Amino acid sequence: MIASVVVDVAASQTNRAFDYLVPSVFESQIEPGMRVIIPFGPRKVQGFVVHVKTHTEHDSQKLKAIEDLVDIKPALTGELLSLASWLSEKTLCLQITALKSMLPAAMRASYHKKIELKDEKNLELLPEHLQPFFKESKVVWWEQLMKQSEQLIVDVQKEVKSGLLVIEPVVKSKETRKKTNVISPLLSGEDLLKKADQVERRAPKQGEVLRHLVDIKQPVALPRVLELLDVSRESVKALIKKGWIEQNEVEQYRDPYVDREFASSEPLPLMEQQALALHDLVETLEKGIHETFLVHGITGSGKTEVYLQAIDYALKQGKEAIVLVPEISLTPQMVTRFKERFGSDVAVLHSALSKGEKYDEWRKIRDKEVTVAVGARSAIFAPFENLGMIIIDEEHEASYKQEETPRYHARDVAIERGKTYQCPVVLGSATPSLESFARAKKKVYRLITMDRRVNDVTLPTVEIVDMRNELRSGNRSMFSTALTEAMKERLEKNEQIVLFLNRRGYSTFIMCRDCGYVSQCPHCDISLTYHRSNQTCQCHYCGYQETKPNRCPECESEHIRFFGSGTQRVEEELVKLLPEAKVIRMDVDTTRRKGAHEKLLSAFEKGEGDILLGTQMIAKGLDFPNITLVGVLAADTMLHIPDFRSSEKTFQLLTQVSGRAGRHEKPGEVVVQSYTPDHFSIQLVKEHDFHSFFQREMYFRKQSEYPPYYFVALVNVSATELTKVVSNTEKIARFLRESLSEETVVHGPTTSAIPRIKDRYRYQCMIKYKNEPKLTHVLQEILKTYQTEMTRTDLNIIIDTNPYMLM
Repeated sequence: MIASVVVDVAASQTNRAFDYLVPSVFESQIEPGMRVIIPFGPRKVQGFVVHVKTHTEHDSQKLKAIEDLVDIKPALTGELLSLASWLSEKTLCLQITALKSMLPAAMRASYHKKIELKDEKNLELLPEHLQPFFKESKVVWWEQLMKQSEQLIVDVQKEVKSGLLVIEPVVKSKETRKKTNVISPLLSGEDLLKKADQVERRAPKQGEVLRHLVDIKQPVALPRVLELLDVSRESVKALIKKGWIEQNEVEQYRDPYVDREFASSEPLPLMEQQALALHDLVETLEKGIHETFLVHGITGSGKTEVYLQAIDYALKQGKEAIVLVPEISLTPQMVTRFKERFGSDVAVLHSALSKGEKYDEWRKIRDKEVTVAVGARSAIFAPFENLGMIIIDEEHEASYKQEETPRYHARDVAIERGKTYQCPVVLGSATPSLESFARAKKKVYRLITMDRRVNDVTLPTVEIVDMRNELRSGNRSMFSTALTEAMKERLEKNEQIVLFLNRRGYSTFIMCRDCGYVSQCPHCDISLTYHRSNQTCQCHYCGYQETKPNRCPECESEHIRFFGSGTQRVEEELVKLLPEAKVIRMDVDTTRRKGAHEKLLSAFEKGEGDILLGTQMIAKGLDFPNITLVGVLAADTMLHIPDFRSSEKTFQLLTQVSGRAGRHEKPGEVVVQSYTPDHFSIQLVKEHDFHSFFQREMYFRKQSEYPPYYFVALVNVSATELTKVVSNTEKIARFLRESLSEETVVHGPTTSAIPRIKDRYRYQCMIKYKNEPKLTHVLQEILKTYQTEMTRTDLNIIIDTNPYMLM
């Protein structure tokens, strides 16, 4: 028996399957999708079995044998193995990278290097300072030496070259299974009660434990018993000694929602538009065909209820469903809705869970213990084998695009899986991406429109305030007169307010008013952001930080001031302006701790805060009946980013945040503060007019030759030496122009929007095309040509075939 294995060595030379013999001991167990340990050259590495066959094109006498199996059950299904091949071709990544991206982080292999003497006689030939390590132990671990000094590692490598020492990698798989002790009765319920009566006088706690086991009638976790009954371990040990109960160690799933009670919910009656949308989805399910739907539903139109009822229908057919949400902040509310409807049938996968929790949730899916997965981008790889529906909520969100290898978009992966399982894929949004809406217009996707709110609740009124006029009239505060009045009015009525600011930190930058000096990051071409909580200036790209200067480092002036305003500063100003208001701030800094999102949102829901102040994470998905005012403090921050999608992102964000107001009985109001109030992306928010925005923005896209009229690919080149970056980018641009058709446009080479990050200079080429059959091949040629140089030097080339970040 022969296994074709993709080895865990990230290099283009090894980007194929290698044949290995399957030892007879593993023949009955081995299956495609399992991970194995194999000899590869002088080392032992991990690999994925992609095929099992009975013949090979190579000399079977010379084939090496698989050394061990890592998995008992396949980690990946046959469909996910095919998907990995598609992904590697689509995103130009290595097969091993695609395969590993489908597994939870806890399962990705780590390698520990062990250092051994080639021969014990060599001990005395080693340098004196290395001898003690190998006298005490035959094996010395690389990490152990790294902790002591880097020089030791250099000395060891010299001795490896001279042949006295050998280094061998040891595969260590990181996943752990949580174990817990359980106790269970060895007697019948009747006998337990008799024994409880016997011991009650002398040892009342032992009696309590016995009675508890009668009520429970099943093994129960020991820590739970100790806490619940307030008993000591000694009491339990005494009962075990008497032979009345036994203690065992069992595996336990880490459940992130173990302490939460979810009340069950019933399907709600649907309005006409909701019912029509559901009918279309159910019809596709009944026919068993793949179709991509774009549900264009305004904020508050009841899209989630349609999703819930459509999934319910798929589950009744014996199928499974994946629901993607863009941000962790949306997950608590979404998880609650799904857990209330489908109970323990729901697994949750998102970045706020620990590695262990994610691994356990993933195993529930693989072991068919759940039928619905709710999560962020990577949940699209949930190992279901009978998918009936995939839903992507807020489909326009940029977080569905992965910005590191493999650079996939969850929407493309969803459609690919939908084709395999012949099931519907539903993209939902109040502000669809231009690409999706253009596809729906061309009938590539099927459009479902929901332009009325549930119970015909009216959309909030939007007022746009020109902040230039505020300045002229002498108002230097960050709150316009209109917003201040509206906030006071809401506080009097005991209603809630959401304030949205598109940045974190205290101020955007620090500048000297005398000489114009701006504190910059020494490693990146970007200004530092001031964080007041720890009085530091931080770079949000490389993490560099320095203490806030009191004098200008250039001219020694004391007139060094903060410009722009971050969430911390807004919070301080709010306290001064409205001292009676209780403010809850939600940004990257306040939500670092596990479960912080949920705690802050549930505090706001319970009315423990009057004002919810936050960054992008509060812009969508929130549904609280008492929010009647939304204030947007700086609507134009995104308009001035060098990105062809900046107008689209601005319109989407403002429409989404406006949609948080007046979702129930109380009418809503939105105040948008802007220094460029005449821009169409801001003006059209006032009318909630997506169609006019779509037409105007499409006109600009056509003129500038950008998506959806053209496809775009980006080649980024970076290195620590500027001349190397420039010369290599020029060579790449020349090669692209020579190899691609005349209709394809190659822009560049040009510096990236941020020319230097982490001391690396950055240049790029942009390719715009409508139909370019040679593109994949040409881009693969570039990666192959530079592979050796990229391994040997610090040159790095990143190719993104569908870029969302142009910075």
